Amino acid sequence: MRKSNVMMKLGTIRGVRSSIFILGALALFICIAILSKFYSVRSLLVSDAFCNHINSESQSTIGSEVRMTVDIVVQKIQKEMNDIRDLLADSSSSSPPHLLNYGAFLADILGLIESVQASLPSNEGTYQHNNDFKAVHPLLKPKQQSDQPADYFFIEEIRKYVKIKPNRLGKQNFMGANATFTSIGHACFAMKKELEEYMDYDVGEICNDDWKLAQKLMVHGCDPLPRRRCFSRAPQLYMKPFPINESMWKLPNNKNVRWSQYRCKNFTCLASSTTSRKGFFKCADCFNLSDHEMPRWIKQVELDPITNLTADFLIPEVLDIKPGEIRIGLDFSVGTGTFAARMKEFNVTVVSATINLGAPFSEMIALRGLVPLYLTINQRLPFFDNTLDLIHTTRFLDGWIDFVLLDFVLYDWDRVLRPGGLLWIDSFFCLKEDLSDYLEAFKVLRYKKHNWVIVPKRDKDDREVFFSAILEKPPRPFR
Repeated sequence: MRKSNVMMKLGTIRGVRSSIFILGALALFICIAILSKFYSVRSLLVSDAFCNHINSESQSTIGSEVRMTVDIVVQKIQKEMNDIRDLLADSSSSSPPHLLNYGAFLADILGLIESVQASLPSNEGTYQHNNDFKAVHPLLKPKQQSDQPADYFFIEEIRKYVKIKPNRLGKQNFMGANATFTSIGHACFAMKKELEEYMDYDVGEICNDDWKLAQKLMVHGCDPLPRRRCFSRAPQLYMKPFPINESMWKLPNNKNVRWSQYRCKNFTCLASSTTSRKGFFKCADCFNLSDHEMPRWIKQVELDPITNLTADFLIPEVLDIKPGEIRIGLDFSVGTGTFAARMKEFNVTVVSATINLGAPFSEMIALRGLVPLYLTINQRLPFFDNTLDLIHTTRFLDGWIDFVLLDFVLYDWDRVLRPGGLLWIDSFFCLKEDLSDYLEAFKVLRYKKHNWVIVPKRDKDDREVFFSAILEKPPRPFR
């Protein structure tokens, strides 16, 4: 009996779908026609005060009629969407795909009509001219335009997440707000299909193995992502990590990573120099801890045979610039946490910002006993102003980056660096013809130069150069 009721409702929805189409199109056509006539007549008005008064009255009346028609269309579509939600809630089986598509289509049409509705003249001016008309018919009252992001999405979990949650006691909380305002990145609205796929899960169950979809959303600007009410997937048999005295320079246990989304299926594959097309870039050897990673920032490597210079500075010489002052920092690079591991040997705590570019970088850093910060370049750093002693970046902010974006990134780094903190630009490479423009971007900060070197990058066609620098943030006292 329940299934027959569901089918009857589905049949009803299919039947009214065409009528909703026609009604929406008709309403839009009427709006455009009346508005075009409204503005064409307005341009021909004479300057006579009485005529102006009569025309303003007629225009207000036409505007009210148009708004009333649009309001009715909006109410009908909203009622239809509510019926679909009730039907989906009553259905014990999985939701029919065509019904979800129909609901998403109605949500899109509603958004378009509401955008037209927002552009219509308000009814309030109509009644200011008539002081005798105090009572306003409910259909003529201006509808409150919703500014809730939830109205844009159809998946219920997204709508629940972004809606404002008032405090239960009706008072301000310890943060001074009377409600919780959860947020998502503005680009999420341009990736509606992907975000609704990400948020389509069973509450309280295991999440889908969709971290790659989540990272795609983040990289394309849908950042921060909404929280979810499902349990994240974990490796089938998680093994106890190695002790801290051996985890720094030893490949982790393969069982502690979910390998389903990677080309390589173990750490040995990632560390092997013979592995072809590993699926990640800029870090082809960073899983080779013993040969490639061990000497970095401790021994000088990659000396230019002509100039006898290198773009690599050593950690001891950098720390000697500010003896005892460098205690905490951020490494904004592509890597497996080797810089943080080396700095830890000098009693400096460094957080490594990373994403999983084709390999389990976050898991690798954590299994080494270090702190991975899962962060894209799109996002403002989650640190308060003037708090870090050091920011280090290598092989990440290179010649691919837009100059305006680089400005925003550098100013954000300046924000979190304390006065006297160090910015370590490590092996930034770009085309020779672009070097002067990039150097100007760094010079805008007006930092004190401690080290500054430019070295040819000779592994390709001699068109690129390396640039490295150790810069100190000035005090900038308040004036």
